[in-house]
Amino acid sequence: MPPRWQASLLNVAGFQLGWFGCVLMGAWAGGAIALAVIVAHLRWLAKPGEWRWLLGFLLAGVVIDGSLAALGGYRFDPQSPSLGPLALWLLWLWPLFATLIHHSLEWLWARPWLAALGGLIGGPSSYLGGAALAGVELADWLLPAQALIWASLCLVIGIGLRRRSG
Repeated sequence: MPPRWQASLLNVAGFQLGWFGCVLMGAWAGGAIALAVIVAHLRWLAKPGEWRWLLGFLLAGVVIDGSLAALGGYRFDPQSPSLGPLALWLLWLWPLFATLIHHSLEWLWARPWLAALGGLIGGPSSYLGGAALAGVELADWLLPAQALIWASLCLVIGIGLRRRSG
């Protein structure tokens, strides 16, 4: 494993590569990039058992974004490969986010309320940027809902990891 600072930079770079790949290239090419990033992460950067976090976030993405899509929160290109109402490229972003939790975002979880603020701002910002680049229409209510979801999710991660370590 590379030194900690290099591992954090590789972690962020991998996430960004996967995020832009999914948003700009869609389910197949973007999914292949995301999968390559995830496999490389698991091979060279992951801590033991970290695959559980990636799988858990994949499942959370199915439930959370799948529910929001079913409620009309997103209007995807009808040609985009999907899992029910959810575009597959969006689903890949969940395990990609999970690659950050124990690495480049590790410092944040010791401050759960700061993590919640990060989720409050960063979550909907990511969806807004991704939607603009991918040509996805968002319902008026979606970004406030995403702000609450991601603030809550990041708060729970912060509290949970703080209890485990402390």
